[in-house]
Amino acid sequence: MSGYRDVAASLREAIQQGEYAPGSTLPKQDELATRFGVNIKTVRQAVGLLEVEGLVTPIRRRGTVVRERPPMKRLGVDRYAKKKWKYGDTVAFVADREASGRPWKLTDQTQTVSLVEADPEVAAAFGIEPKSPVYERARTVRDGDQPTHTLTSYYLPEHVEGTPLVDPTPGPAGRGGGFAVLTMQGYEPDHMTETICARMPTPEETQALDLLTGEPVMILTRRTYTTNDVIIEFARGVHAASRFSWTYDFKLPD
Repeated sequence: MSGYRDVAASLREAIQQGEYAPGSTLPKQDELATRFGVNIKTVRQAVGLLEVEGLVTPIRRRGTVVRERPPMKRLGVDRYAKKKWKYGDTVAFVADREASGRPWKLTDQTQTVSLVEADPEVAAAFGIEPKSPVYERARTVRDGDQPTHTLTSYYLPEHVEGTPLVDPTPGPAGRGGGFAVLTMQGYEPDHMTETICARMPTPEETQALDLLTGEPVMILTRRTYTTNDVIIEFARGVHAASRFSWTYDFKLPD
């Protein structure tokens, strides 16, 4: 075996076949060099390639660790189905957990609620002046001890004042969550637009989501409307990229 790509290919195959389980540490680089009959520089290049691919990450005092890759299903349109929140008690993050066969509890979601000044993006979404008052409901969702994502929703005060949506108690905003609350207020969600993109996290996001070195995040923005096209929620989510697989099931348009 001569090149670093050959070494990387062998290590990649070993990881994919379970020889090195998620959370385990690869052998030391000098051991790998001896095994593959190459020099340390070649091993470093091979490990660097696997790091770029997101398969491993260096952790201080541990070495090169195989990344955990048990992505949770994040459903597409079905996670918002009315049968779940209007006629049941399954909010979106719970729908994802159940689809992934994972346990959950209401306190997996915690939040802070405050009246803030709308930033330019929020103001543009609602068609209001920047710095106008809006309610901000910032949630952190965890899978056991591991944070998976944050989601911050914004609402006009006249839509949610005095409702469970402005209650900071951990968990969804009552039976059926926020969409059920909006429905009770006369603003039943009817359609929405979601936009998804990827980027590297900020230092604050890295800390909040306990991200490993080189872990990207998926950014989601969501606009939710009534049948009359009244926007009732603008939301921004930051998701650890390796902790979700995004699934969309839909009929092809004519």
